[in-house]
Amino acid sequence: MIAAPELPSEFHYPQDTDTRFSSDTDFSEAPDVSINPTKGKGGKKGKKVTGEKGKGAGRMNGHYQENGMENLILFEVVKMGKSAMQSVVDDWIEAYKTDRDMALLDLINFFIQCSGCKGVVSGEMFRNMQNSEIIRRMTEEFDEDSGDYPLTMAGPLWKKFKGSFCEFIAVLVRQCQYSIIYDEYLMDTVISLLTGLSDSQVRAFRHTSTLAAMKLMTALVNVALNLSINMDNTQRQYETERNKMVAKRANDRLELLLQKRKELQENQDEIENMMNAIFKGVFVHRYRDAIAEIRAITIEEIGMWMKLYSDAFLNDSYLKYVGWTMHDKQGEVRLKCLTALQGLYYNRELNTRLELFTSRFKDRIVSMTLDKEYDVAVQAIKLLTLVLHSTDEVLSPEDCESVYHLVYSAHRPVAIAAGEFLFKKLFSTREPEEEGAPKRRGRQSLNANLIKTTVFFFLESELHEHAAYLVDSLWESGADLLKDWECMTSLLLDDPVPGEEALTDRQETALIEIMLCTVRQAAECHPPVGRGTGKRVMTAKEKKTQLDDRTRMTELFAVALPPLLAKYSIDSEKVTNLLQLPQFFDLDIYTTGRLEKHLEALLRQIREIVEKHTDTEVLEACSKTYHALCNEEFTIFNRVDIARSQLLDELVDKFNRLLEDFLQEGEEPDDDDAYQVLSTLKRITAFHNAHDLSQWDLFSSNFKLLNTGIENGDMPEQIVVHALQCTHYVVLWYLAKVSEGSHRKEDMVSLRKQMRMFCLMCQRYLTNVNTTVKEQAFTILCDVLLVFSHQMVSGGREQLEPLVYSPDDSLQTELLSFILHHVFIDQDDDNGSTDGQQDDEAAKIEALHKRRNLLAAYCKLIIYNVVEMNTGADIFKQYMRYYNDYGDIIKETMSKTRQIDKIQCAKTLILSLQQLFHEMMSELGTGFDRSSSAFCGIKELARRFSLTFGLDQVKTRDAIAMLHKDGIEFAFKEPSPQGEGNPPLHLAFLDILSEFSSKLMRQDKRTVHLYLERFMTFQMALQRDDCWLPLISYRNSLQAGGDDDTMSVVSGYSSRGSSVRSKKTKAATPTATVAAAKRKLPEAEESSSSSTDVLWQHQSMQTPVMMPSPHLTSTMMRGPGDMRGEAKRGRDDSYIGVYALPSDSQQQPHPHTLPQTPQLHQTPIDYNTQVTWMLAQRQQEEVRQQQERAMNYAKLRTNLQQAIRRGTGLMEEDEEPIVEDVMMSSEGRMEDLNEGMDFDTMDIDLPPSKNRRERSELKPDYFDPGSIMDESVLGVSMF
Repeated sequence: MIAAPELPSEFHYPQDTDTRFSSDTDFSEAPDVSINPTKGKGGKKGKKVTGEKGKGAGRMNGHYQENGMENLILFEVVKMGKSAMQSVVDDWIEAYKTDRDMALLDLINFFIQCSGCKGVVSGEMFRNMQNSEIIRRMTEEFDEDSGDYPLTMAGPLWKKFKGSFCEFIAVLVRQCQYSIIYDEYLMDTVISLLTGLSDSQVRAFRHTSTLAAMKLMTALVNVALNLSINMDNTQRQYETERNKMVAKRANDRLELLLQKRKELQENQDEIENMMNAIFKGVFVHRYRDAIAEIRAITIEEIGMWMKLYSDAFLNDSYLKYVGWTMHDKQGEVRLKCLTALQGLYYNRELNTRLELFTSRFKDRIVSMTLDKEYDVAVQAIKLLTLVLHSTDEVLSPEDCESVYHLVYSAHRPVAIAAGEFLFKKLFSTREPEEEGAPKRRGRQSLNANLIKTTVFFFLESELHEHAAYLVDSLWESGADLLKDWECMTSLLLDDPVPGEEALTDRQETALIEIMLCTVRQAAECHPPVGRGTGKRVMTAKEKKTQLDDRTRMTELFAVALPPLLAKYSIDSEKVTNLLQLPQFFDLDIYTTGRLEKHLEALLRQIREIVEKHTDTEVLEACSKTYHALCNEEFTIFNRVDIARSQLLDELVDKFNRLLEDFLQEGEEPDDDDAYQVLSTLKRITAFHNAHDLSQWDLFSSNFKLLNTGIENGDMPEQIVVHALQCTHYVVLWYLAKVSEGSHRKEDMVSLRKQMRMFCLMCQRYLTNVNTTVKEQAFTILCDVLLVFSHQMVSGGREQLEPLVYSPDDSLQTELLSFILHHVFIDQDDDNGSTDGQQDDEAAKIEALHKRRNLLAAYCKLIIYNVVEMNTGADIFKQYMRYYNDYGDIIKETMSKTRQIDKIQCAKTLILSLQQLFHEMMSELGTGFDRSSSAFCGIKELARRFSLTFGLDQVKTRDAIAMLHKDGIEFAFKEPSPQGEGNPPLHLAFLDILSEFSSKLMRQDKRTVHLYLERFMTFQMALQRDDCWLPLISYRNSLQAGGDDDTMSVVSGYSSRGSSVRSKKTKAATPTATVAAAKRKLPEAEESSSSSTDVLWQHQSMQTPVMMPSPHLTSTMMRGPGDMRGEAKRGRDDSYIGVYALPSDSQQQPHPHTLPQTPQLHQTPIDYNTQVTWMLAQRQQEEVRQQQERAMNYAKLRTNLQQAIRRGTGLMEEDEEPIVEDVMMSSEGRMEDLNEGMDFDTMDIDLPPSKNRRERSELKPDYFDPGSIMDESVLGVSMF
């Protein structure tokens, strides 16, 4: 470990008492440092560079000064990056040798300029000012209009700047390592400057200086490493020379080696002092900085130190910083910790030094495999792989199992890393082949046991439906093993050798599934569904590998597949997987490889399987295999087409014969006849899905079968289900023929007739007793309506317009009724017996999946305007009740309908709320309690609906206005059954409607309020009973947020072009802000109100039974002062609601206007006019007080922000947000961000460093680790 003596006395740290620049850097253990070292302290003898201080003061590097400011040539050269860094550094060294003060001043300005500061340190400042004073001056001249500085700026030039900046520092130290670096002037000054800047409150200074200091430290570590090597060599030479005989010993050489060793030791001591100064002055404080980028820099560099100079740095005193920082909240910092550790664990020679660290932080590394940042999780798995590679005893079986299951992760890099870990753990014990021995093949090969191990792992993981994910995870690390198809087929076909345990039936099924997945992966060369990020362009090498693999698999399985099918022909699951293999064949191999006899054997086996099985999955696999082999591009097409035609001829003839006997009148069919019809119909339906069977005219026979089922009502459900499906395929194949053919009129007429007959048949089956039949009829009917909707004529297919079919009202009603009665139902809570509980849960999940498909089919009809959009009201009103089951489908439907027609969508939403309101009133009666769960549920649904409109009020303006219009009309539509003077029957609906008031623009609130008053009477405005509270709250929601809304809208438009932060720009006063808002608002109103005005004018606004009283807008009772005040308020405050609500705190009339009333009006005034005037005056007073409160709050907030900034000096961007837990979420569904998402945070606090004194009582620590780490997770001490 490097010694850590006190900093040399030349360092002088001035005490800075200015709170504006205070920070957490602790220099209490070392004296102050200034840029100028103490005068009179010369360099070491023989090492001091020539050149006196002050010489050549008016010139630097050949560039004259102007007004004391130097040309920043060094920064420009490094920024351009065009010159070789070696020559740039050599030029600077020559300038330093000529005049070290001016060259050093150039270097200081280089660091200042690299920080983005426009200020320049002059020669006078350099000579006369302390370090803290210079930094303070530079801070004052720092341009804060933008938060960007060179290290964070965008663009190709600035992206290269960081590399050039780091390279300059490294080359500078390397070129100075034999002379200048030891002159006790250059390094002391640079380290002092960087330490001071790293303690700055300005982020740019702190970030840039920390990067420079860490790179400087890395360069010094290299120097120290070279010195250590030279010292070892010198010591070895000295020992060799001293061990010689006296006669042969050269004393002068011994003295020379001793002197050299002494000089190297002195140099090493100086380097250690420099490194300790950087480590204690910069690293110890900045590894806990508030900025994640700065923390990442420190951890990255300490990893380099431990890797480069492990003898000095690879110990627990330095490793603890990496271990502590693995709990950092920011992913990029945790990532740097893992990459730093990977460099250490990669070298096996360092494993003994990492044993204590591994035992202490192993659990944390294992937990990081579940990090929510995928990059961190990947590197954590790779680190564990290195740990596993170094020693197999560190990781427990539980640790390994936590990584194993990640091979099924949906994120491919995580899965690939976990696959590599799994491969090294399970397959690293492969037996080496003996040299000269013949290569074993098949089940005798070395891969046989490894393939069995893969099968065992797959079965033990109990994720049997994810073999494709397991294969993809192991593909990069074990592709040779997974592509050993010869060994796999041998394990399946060959008998086991004596003493070998044969595979069980379950293991054979798993092996066939894995074999199919490997074939698919090799043929398609892309990951399974859910893992791909889009199609990737393959390289030439990958394409060649793909072709070679397809050729090899075709040659192998063309021969092996028929016997495999023959062996497992009874097992449906095995046969289904085996029949998918020909889809990936290179069919030319059958001809070029003379494998026609194997093709004949394959076709025979497929035919036998079709005759033996009635399972849908097996039959569909056979159909797809025929479809893959029947490719006209290959010569085998005729052979396969003949076999397919013969099979279909037999099936259709058998079906017609059986159907004739089955439907024979006067005889009741038995179960055997029904089974024969069903099995044959299943085979035909499965083939009709992939093959055109139009030549066999299946529509007539199927329609006859369906019609008989309707008339008799005793048709078996499975026969009806498959007859509907087969007829559906007939219609779709006919449509494909018409679309691609010549569009003959007779074909169009025939198809139109068949389609309408089939739709009518499906509609009739919607009322069937059997649920399965109804669901099949509904699904097919939705598909047919969607296919034959008006969308089919788009894309230049106008000739198909006669085929367009729109459902009538009765059909739409039946479809909607089916959805309401079969989808929106509660789950059966009866789980049955305990033994069957798991099966019941699986059945419930399957039933929910089926209902989701039914709902999605109907929602597509709404989205594509096949049915009326207002039918969606019955769907939307179920949003809250069935949110967990169908929330995503309903929300997507609302989004799509809003894109089609915003206004109609809004009318549908309000209609759904009205329907719920009617239902509630029918259940609870007219005197319901507004605090009841039913009413609160409707209000919550309205709130959710309002959130779906987003934040852009301009886009949704017309829709929101129409929504309020319909809601107001509904609220006043039905008068009270108790007579006049009582609230309308639906008045409580206004309480629900108020949830949408926040989505109205300010000027629209006034318009809606005017429209509301058209339905009100004068007596309604005076009512204060509880039954009138909905009206009161709704009016308040329309009148609230006047000036605040104006200011927010104006600031929203104006702030788009403003800078992020600016201390030079004085904050505008609230009065000026309000005035600016009032100047800008009329323009916004004029530009945005036209569409709404037209909307409200052209809509038929039928006034309900209660007619409103005429508006009283006279101002004759106002005093002269009030008239002047009204004139001053201008357009925005010109409207005052006639029926304003009186405030509890303002029960008396205006003190100045009321006494003037008798003088101004000699005639008596009616009561209504007096009340109207009083209410108007009170509302004016309320508005005035509200404005004063808003202005006082704005002033208080401005003063508070200024006080906080003066007290802390922290820039806003320096405060990092606290992030949530760093583990991956196991939730499968993402909740709506606008609907109350709550983040769980994990507070992690790093323990304070041992060399820091407690200063919490003296001043606040603005870089407190409490914002980054959690002390409760760790402890003060690591070991």
